[in-house]
Formats: sequence, structure tokens, C-alpha cells
Amino acid sequence: MSVPETGVMMQAMAAKDLNALRGMADPKIFADEIFGFHAQQAVEKVLKAWITLAGGSFGFIHDLERLLLELEQLGCDARRFEGLVELAPFSVQFRYEEMDREDVPLDRADILRRVEELYAHVQSLSQRNPPSP
Repeated sequence: MSVPETGVMMQAMAAKDLNALRGMADPKIFADEIFGFHAQQAVEKVLKAWITLAGGSFGFIHDLERLLLELEQLGCDARRFEGLVELAPFSVQFRYEEMDREDVPLDRADILRRVEELYAHVQSLSQRNPPSP
């Protein structure tokens, strides 16, 4: 798969996770661990698409902080999205164990808004720099 195709595929897969988030508003039906996992996945895939658009590579990693660092090293300003690193525990830890009862429930509306903002940002970048055939 070519580099541009990889970026397009990552954006398409992120859109699927984002759509899943939109349908998971009710915490009585979808646990925070499930919502958080899909939010983390959407962020990871969008960051990977952005890295691809910026001419970088990401390897086989799931670490949001490392992906943001890669963007910084590529000269991209991703600082406003650094708060999404809080979703990192949902990639592995909370896939296999429950959150503590004392943990504050996720603010789903805020997380969805921030993930949508990241997605829209990368979409706008890809529209300005579409992949060449």
C-alpha cells in the first residue's frame, strides 16, 4: 500500500471509530472502557493519518504521546491535541481491566468534541494536500 493510500485508509478507519463514539452516548449501555477504547483508537488512527500526510512514518505503535512527538519532529503543531493523551490507558490497560469505581466517569461529550476537532483538522489538511494518483 502506498503512503497516500495508508493515510486515506487511516482516516477512513478513524471515521468508523468516530461514528461508533457518536452511538455510545449512553453510559448505561456502553461502559466507559468501551467508549474510551474507541476514542483512543480514533485518535491513534487520525494521528497516524496526519503523520503520513506530513511525510513521516509511525511503525507498529499505539502510544499517543509518541505519535504526537513524531508530528512535532515533522514540524507539525499538534499542541492543542496533547490533552487526548489521557485516552492512552484505554488502548491496553482498560481493554483488559475495569476502571476503578472511584474514577470520574468520562465526559463523553467533551471527548467526542475533541476527537471530532482532531479529525476535522486532519481532514482539512488532506483536502489541502490530496494524495497524488
